[in-house]
Amino acid sequence: MKINRERLLAFLLVLPSIVAVSVFVYGFIAWTLRVSLTSWRGLTPTYDFVGLRNYLLLLEDRRFSIALTNTLIFTVLFVAGCLIIGLIMAIFLDQGLPGEGIFRSIYLFPMAISFIVTGVVWRWLMNPAMGTRLSGLNLLFDSLNLDFLINSWQSTPRYGIAALALPAVWQMSGYVMALFLAGLRSIPDELREAAQVDGATTVQLYRHIILPLLRPVTLSALVILGHISLKVFDLIIAVAGKQVQLDVPAVYMWTTTFDGNFYARGATIATFLLVGVSIFIIPYLMYSVKTETKL
Repeated sequence: MKINRERLLAFLLVLPSIVAVSVFVYGFIAWTLRVSLTSWRGLTPTYDFVGLRNYLLLLEDRRFSIALTNTLIFTVLFVAGCLIIGLIMAIFLDQGLPGEGIFRSIYLFPMAISFIVTGVVWRWLMNPAMGTRLSGLNLLFDSLNLDFLINSWQSTPRYGIAALALPAVWQMSGYVMALFLAGLRSIPDELREAAQVDGATTVQLYRHIILPLLRPVTLSALVILGHISLKVFDLIIAVAGKQVQLDVPAVYMWTTTFDGNFYARGATIATFLLVGVSIFIIPYLMYSVKTETKL
């Protein structure tokens, strides 16, 4: 009787959270799916069923193709940059150098601000102005006689989206560093010492022992960074505004829904985003549950 009472109390404690998640997460997801299957365009709701027509038309949309291509470029550069820089910084801090706490704080500071703030700062740093109007990084390169590095950044035709990965890497690489540093600190010293006794060099130690042991951390970082890159919106808007050549699905969804009042297509894009994020999250959750079950 006591056990049932405790279970009832526990259920009542989490009931508000269950209701809130059911309504404001899964309820809105269901509503978005419903709208995506209609022809709702304009301020007056229209709930006539059109099936998968919106999805088929979206796949033929040239602007959506540009958004997907930009997302792919952004994701590759963002994820690779964060993983590489984060790992290098973690290895550097793992050496037990003096002032580690200061460096760790400096690396983590960018994570404490939002993408909007990052975008505002980097919009000035990546000012594409040329000639006598140089500023930001271009002015720095000019002062250091590194003129070959001066460029128009996000205004570069076709590949301007690549420049927008720079501020994202700057902000999130410190977070990845913290993940890798925690992973490095969890590796027993006995393994390192045994490898060194067997004659392993530093490169061999990291390649054959440390890096393989960091695979779970790398997977976690990959999933987190991947879903962030798919949903990126505020950084793009803060740096470049609404430009077709720099479109990503989230920005296209915003302009379609709230500027064009095409709610059915906006819901369709949102569904594509949901599916894309699920591709990253669901396999990771299944892997985590499977690993915990084995333990």
